Amino acid sequence: MSTAEFVVVANRLPVDRDADGGWRPSPGGLVAALEPVMRKADGAWVGWAGKPDLELEPFDNDGMHLVPITLTADDVEQYYEGFSNDTIWPLYHDVIAAPRYRRAWWESYVSVNERFADAAASVAAQGATVWVQDYQLQLVPRLLRERRPDLTIGYFHHIPFPAYGLYAQLPWRRQVLEGLLGADVIGFQRVADAGNFARAVRRQLRYETKASGIRVPEADGGSRLALAKAFPISIDAELYVELAQREDIRARAAEIRAELGNPKKILLGVDRLDYTKGIRHRMKAFGELLEDGRLSVEDVTLVQVASPSRERVGPYMQLRDEIELTVGRINGDYDTMGHTAIRYLHQAFPREEMVALYLAADVMLVTALRDGMNLVAKEYVASRVDNRGVLVLSEFAGAADELGSALLINPHDIGGLKNTIERAVHMPGAEQGRRMRALRRRVREHDVEAWSQDFLAALDEASHAGGHR
Repeated sequence: MSTAEFVVVANRLPVDRDADGGWRPSPGGLVAALEPVMRKADGAWVGWAGKPDLELEPFDNDGMHLVPITLTADDVEQYYEGFSNDTIWPLYHDVIAAPRYRRAWWESYVSVNERFADAAASVAAQGATVWVQDYQLQLVPRLLRERRPDLTIGYFHHIPFPAYGLYAQLPWRRQVLEGLLGADVIGFQRVADAGNFARAVRRQLRYETKASGIRVPEADGGSRLALAKAFPISIDAELYVELAQREDIRARAAEIRAELGNPKKILLGVDRLDYTKGIRHRMKAFGELLEDGRLSVEDVTLVQVASPSRERVGPYMQLRDEIELTVGRINGDYDTMGHTAIRYLHQAFPREEMVALYLAADVMLVTALRDGMNLVAKEYVASRVDNRGVLVLSEFAGAADELGSALLINPHDIGGLKNTIERAVHMPGAEQGRRMRALRRRVREHDVEAWSQDFLAALDEASHAGGHR
């Protein structure tokens, strides 16, 4: 029934099925970012429920109307694990792992994108706004425009968009660009990503691009203006501030320090277990600092939370084995009876436990080799209500564009990374305070609400001005 004035289309629904058949909010940056927006809008969310062959009718949950898409086991293998995560993900992350190009995966991707577009078209009211999310659904904007030309369509790309020399490898490069250009506004994390997209459009499609505008020809001989620009995503900063001030969470942070043997300094990494995150690089740097005697296991512990990710995809299985071997080797060499070098946790934790970890950690290590944004960096900053702690941040994460008061690093430069970790461990309180206050001001002023308002305002403007001619 076409009643929703605002529709979000994302690969996943914002909920997961729990053991007793109920629903709980699902983890992840996208859900955390869009949850507050959905609550304020009379909207619907179209997405997959996360399990193959699960057929569900649309339902309401916690103030949101949810429209489940059914994916077969074959769809999951080919559209999701195959094309989305073994073709697009590595290609768009600078080919850190080699992408694979399989025609059957592409055909599945087209078919599933059509299914998402059909569902969104059927639930959206006349003249509604539809906001499509991320790389799994790059064809949906155009498919939706073909089905419902009355809609205002936005698309937000949460991961990097690669330089043209890499993007040009994709056999279906034109179809993907045309798919994205079905949107009135195409949002990216960084100015550089929007620039890469515009260059690909010029080179492949020969469309006119000026500033952030791309002139898209229409079937009737006219054209319309699509806007492609950066809208860096953020977090619900005040939620983290509130959690960080809760007595039980502060007590838990003290407990974590005690459980680790009260080291002088705790280093923390929080990532999905993914080859783009630079987990091996930070462990190598930390292991060498211990080996050099520049840090000691009695004084400094590294806590690495690596939440499970895409466990059936080959490179991820290999990465897990490599990291667990590295942890075992470093701990075997440097652990004492009372102190552990690396406390490795291959599991996801609820938000409250994460905030306790952020409060316990003296240094946050974000060493991504390539990352669209990295919301963990912003969560750490928002949680540090004491204006203490040091953020070590890769310049290859989108967050580096905004969080210039962090200690910025090139994770490939192990020597430089070691020096920066050592500097962070020994940073005086006054310098910590100066840097953290600047970081916190940025994150609190540019929160998820500001992000969504900026994007939706641009979308509203585009729908009024965008212009057919």
